[in-house]
Amino acid sequence: MASRRQVILGLGGALVAGTAAGTWRVMRQPDNAIAPWQALSQPVADPRLDALRHAILAPNPHNRQPWLIRLDGSDSAVLTCDLAKRLPETDPFDRQITIGFGTFIELAAIAASQRGYRLEVEPFPEGEPQPRLDHRPVARLRWVADPALPRDPLAAAIALRRTNRQVYASLPPGRLAALAEPGVTLSDDAELLARLARITVAAITGEMETPAAHMESVNLMRIGAAEIDAMPDGIALSGPMIEATSLVGLTTRAALADPASTAYRLGLEDLQRTYGSIPAALWITTPDNSRASQIAAGRAYARATLRAARAGVAVHPLSQSLQEYPAMAAHFAQVHSLLAPDGGQVQMLARAGLAAPVRPAARYPLEAHLLT
Repeated sequence: MASRRQVILGLGGALVAGTAAGTWRVMRQPDNAIAPWQALSQPVADPRLDALRHAILAPNPHNRQPWLIRLDGSDSAVLTCDLAKRLPETDPFDRQITIGFGTFIELAAIAASQRGYRLEVEPFPEGEPQPRLDHRPVARLRWVADPALPRDPLAAAIALRRTNRQVYASLPPGRLAALAEPGVTLSDDAELLARLARITVAAITGEMETPAAHMESVNLMRIGAAEIDAMPDGIALSGPMIEATSLVGLTTRAALADPASTAYRLGLEDLQRTYGSIPAALWITTPDNSRASQIAAGRAYARATLRAARAGVAVHPLSQSLQEYPAMAAHFAQVHSLLAPDGGQVQMLARAGLAAPVRPAARYPLEAHLLT
């Protein structure tokens, strides 16, 4: 597998070798897309904007960043969903998108605490939209000055948090416990993880073999640094191999969509190996599947990922087997039987382990989310 990737990289490299422009094209990184991470060191007077610029760094499905924000008065903000950013094929009831609002809210609350503000959250003030989100507010947020409020120690981890999609090595004994958070279940039981890996590998394979679901991802792929900088959302494909193979026409959306192509086959093999690499797992189960429970699950997941970042543990969500479209029904039933045998909804599932550091994910700036 590795040798084939090296061959493809060699083909691209051979065509650009010997020119400074070609070398730059292959080695460049999407630096503009990560500017929101670097901007955290700059002072911001309005505590709402300070909290919100941290919140936009939250993990969210397919990096869609669906958050629309309207500042209200001098102390509040209203969150709504950019309905064009939903994932109708793989997230038909907007459950995962809603969880992404939970991660956003938690990071905002953590950041607000650093300025001495308690974040009051009123989820779905005009009612819970079902079966999909609509134009009604997802939450109303209010910043309340509270001199007695302790600063949340997880704030320093916001800029460190990453979603790491590499193959993982095992955690040292006791390291998994650093991720402990109310509502989050942790496990490094070898038998359970082996069963879980079979489910997650089958689920990612099934998603790629389901044309509509797979095309939803393909259409959101940003291939190479130039595309990522221009559209800092979706699924980023970057690095020297991607730059080289896209330059010579081997990595294209058409190739990634075609089950007969080398790009598709290598991509599937990479994903199968990645999704089977589960040295440890964490998951979040709620008693019901209400919108409020989805928000709460997102908040718990955000905190667990920040604890992981602080402990040097890599985390990657394994969402496919939790998705509610027909091709996932068998995997959905299997993962719930394994992780929630007494009932409830598994809202989040992720693997954890050790891996080399990765760059932060692309993000639109806060201004792109603000409604005037």
